[in-house]
Amino acid sequence: QVEQRHYLVSKAVEEVQKIIQQLTAEISYKATRFQAISNSGIHNENIKVLAPSQFLITVPLRGLTGYRECQVRHWRYYTVHGAKLLSSVRDPEELHQWLEVEQFSKSLQQWHETDVNVEGDLVPAKVLIVFRELVEKSIISCNLSSKVTMLESFSSVVRVAVETSESQVEVELVPAVEIPTCWPQKAHWPRCLKRWPSQEKVQCIKSLGFDLLARSNYHWQLCFSRAEHVLMEGLDEDGGCRMKCFRVMRQLKEDVWCAGNKPVITAYHLQTVLFWTCEKYPRTKDWRCFPEAFLRLVQKLHKCVSQHFLKHYFVKNTNLLKYANTSDLDLVASKLAVFLENPVFCLD
Repeated sequence: QVEQRHYLVSKAVEEVQKIIQQLTAEISYKATRFQAISNSGIHNENIKVLAPSQFLITVPLRGLTGYRECQVRHWRYYTVHGAKLLSSVRDPEELHQWLEVEQFSKSLQQWHETDVNVEGDLVPAKVLIVFRELVEKSIISCNLSSKVTMLESFSSVVRVAVETSESQVEVELVPAVEIPTCWPQKAHWPRCLKRWPSQEKVQCIKSLGFDLLARSNYHWQLCFSRAEHVLMEGLDEDGGCRMKCFRVMRQLKEDVWCAGNKPVITAYHLQTVLFWTCEKYPRTKDWRCFPEAFLRLVQKLHKCVSQHFLKHYFVKNTNLLKYANTSDLDLVASKLAVFLENPVFCLD
C-alpha cells in the first residue's frame, strides 16, 4: 500500500511538473526576471509535496547574483504599494528578512524598477502581483485553461488548481531568489557536538546555500530545500530504516491522523520531526529495529503536536506550528495518542 501511494504521488508530480514547466517557460519568455522550472524528474527540489493534493513549487528569479548579507539596519516607512507611513513597518520574524537590491553585486535593471522595488528594497508583495498577472496571461496563451485554474487567495499568494489524470492538485507557485553561494547567519547549524549528520555532509549542505521565497508582504522567507533534499537523500547509508519509518508515518498521517486537502500537519512537518529524531539518535543501531524506531518517531510527533511547538530544523527560534489552528492540532494529537496506546496493527 505504501508503494502504491508512492507511485500515485510520483505520477501526479510528473504530470504537474510538465504543466508548470510549460507555464513557467511561457512566463520566462514574457518576462526574463522569471526562470522556467527545470524538468529534472520527481527529485527536483523546486517541488515540495506537502500532501497528495497540495504541492508547493518555487519559481527561480533571474538576474540577481553575488548576494551578501546586510548588516545595516534602517527603518521602513512605506506600504507595499509605496505610499508613506507615519510609523515603521514591523521587523521580520526569525525565518524572514528584508532584501535590498544593493545586496547583490550584479542585478538586472528590471529589479530597480518601481513595479518591484520601493526605496531600494525588493518587496515580495510587488513581485507576487507582477508574477500573478503573468501566470493568468500564460495560462491563456499556453491553452492550459482546461488544466489550470487560478484560485482565489486572501493575500497576493499565487495558487492554482491543476487537473491530473487521477485528481485535482492545489499548487502554490512561489517566486524564489536562489542563493547558492552562502549560508545565512540566522541558521546556527549544526549545533555543537552533534554526531548527525557527519562533518563532511554538513560542509556539503552548507555549500549549497539557501533560497529566499516571496511568501509575505514585506519580508522574504528563508528556505533550505537543497539542504533538506541532501539530508533526505543519504538517510540510510548505514542500512537503517529511517526512510521506511518516514514513509509509513506519512501514509498513516494521510489515511488516519490528518487526512484532507489542506492538512494542519504536512509532509514538511514530518520531515522536520525526522531530522530532529535522527540528530537525537545518531547511531546505526538506533535505526535497525523498525517497530522501535517508528514508535520513537511517532512519540516525537505526538509531543510536538500536543505542545503546538515544532522547531524549524535550521532556524531554531522558529515554531513551524505557530500559526496552525490549535483545535486541528489537538484533534491530531488525540488520534496520535490513540495510536500510541495500541500501535501493533501497523508494525507487522
